[in-house]
Amino acid sequence: MLPRAHITADPDFRLAQVDDRMYSSFIEHLGRAVYDGIYCPEHPTADADGFRQDLIELIRPLHIPLMRYPGGNFVSGYHWEDGVGPREQRPRRLSRAWRALETNEVGTQEFIRWCGKIGAQVMMAVNLGTRGIDDACNLLEYCNHPGGTAYSDLRIAHGAAEPFRIRTWCLGNEMDGPWQIGHKTADEYGRLAVETARAMRRIDPGIELVASGSSYPEMPTFPDWEATVLVHVYEDADYLSLHQYLGDTTNNMQDYLAKSLTTGQFLQAVVATCDHVKAKKRSKKKMMLSFDEWNIWYHSLGKDDEIQEKSPWQKAPGLVEDVYNLADAVVFGSMFITLLRHADRVKIACLAQLVNVIAPIMTEPGGGEAWLQTIYWPFRHGSDYGRGTVLLTAGDSPRYDSPNFCDVPYLESATVWNEEKGELTVFAVNRSLTDALPLDISLRAFSRAELLEHLCLSGSDPLAVNGPGKTAASPRRLTGAAVQDGKLETQLPALSWNVVRFRVER
Repeated sequence: MLPRAHITADPDFRLAQVDDRMYSSFIEHLGRAVYDGIYCPEHPTADADGFRQDLIELIRPLHIPLMRYPGGNFVSGYHWEDGVGPREQRPRRLSRAWRALETNEVGTQEFIRWCGKIGAQVMMAVNLGTRGIDDACNLLEYCNHPGGTAYSDLRIAHGAAEPFRIRTWCLGNEMDGPWQIGHKTADEYGRLAVETARAMRRIDPGIELVASGSSYPEMPTFPDWEATVLVHVYEDADYLSLHQYLGDTTNNMQDYLAKSLTTGQFLQAVVATCDHVKAKKRSKKKMMLSFDEWNIWYHSLGKDDEIQEKSPWQKAPGLVEDVYNLADAVVFGSMFITLLRHADRVKIACLAQLVNVIAPIMTEPGGGEAWLQTIYWPFRHGSDYGRGTVLLTAGDSPRYDSPNFCDVPYLESATVWNEEKGELTVFAVNRSLTDALPLDISLRAFSRAELLEHLCLSGSDPLAVNGPGKTAASPRRLTGAAVQDGKLETQLPALSWNVVRFRVER
């Protein structure tokens, strides 16, 4: 048994309101995310638009407010005009980003309709790799202008009389990456992004824009990229993006479980860079962040090379199909907790991706059975119970060292107070592989507190995975604890993701 950890929650100490868009996601034209994923017209549950309704029923409980589309690396070589109009007239293209065949059966209008089925809005990305200002403005005109112009009338001719009113737009994707089609230097991208932003706002002043930040913190250009790009776009962009994927790359489990510490360090560095540029420009504006790609990704790294090199130009090849284990879910939960603890600056966060490609939801190839991965549950719990105000909690935890990290807390936690519902939720991870973690949660600042439930995802095998007809790791309710004298004494099982919910009154 580990030494006891402590958390104190007080409603007077607040960090920020959680933006609902923290629970956004992402679908890219990559692998089986679209074709043989969300779009599968031959599937028994397919609706009139060809979308799998069984997947829609699994996605709806996530209450996703915003879906990023169509990429990702795919967007930097994409011609949006290929994906509008009658399907039978759309061209088949080589998707250079992923060396696959793009049939363009699903495009802008189809994806917008699919988002309507799951209750989400669209976060549209424009191609600033091979294209530029004109094409971004033409797409915006097609989507948002009421009518009476070439592109808005084209939308109407395609059957959409009302504009789509897409509010959030990404100014390219990962333009710092040499792998990106149309990769640019920070100055080149900054100049293009600011001029694109200004031109787009002449068409629709009400849009909000996301500038492309670093693809991951180990990039050799980080954080100089941010500093240079922001000098150009600071007053014209509303958000700066950042991306990060974590994985067990050292084959040391305690090291892997500590990796979410790098997420916090990444966020702190980006915030510092934004605030430096703010001071440099004497600006009154505070730059907010869009963490629009985050997840666990390592199982499939290197395994897809043979498909792309030896068997390219397939439609919907099975790429980037990581199967997640229990340890992955715990690290995923730790990343999510880190995002909550930066809710004062992170206003959009997109789980990348949603179906089949590094995804919480998988389907068997050829329209087979759908099943839930281990990482589905921390995301589902966050969306269910992580809406409200993040509290600045005091606390302490026993710690450990690993080969690449020092002073790692076994406890990772964040507390969200939903004042309207009268509920308080503590999200907590125990990083220990072997020992339960005793935890005291002090609620004395509330006049009344009652335990509603303690949900836990844990197990004896960190490598346990789910699959078709197989559920090795799913959440369960823990019982036996109660609030006494304003304090809950409980235990977090070894290697566990926990959701401890209370009914509270001030």
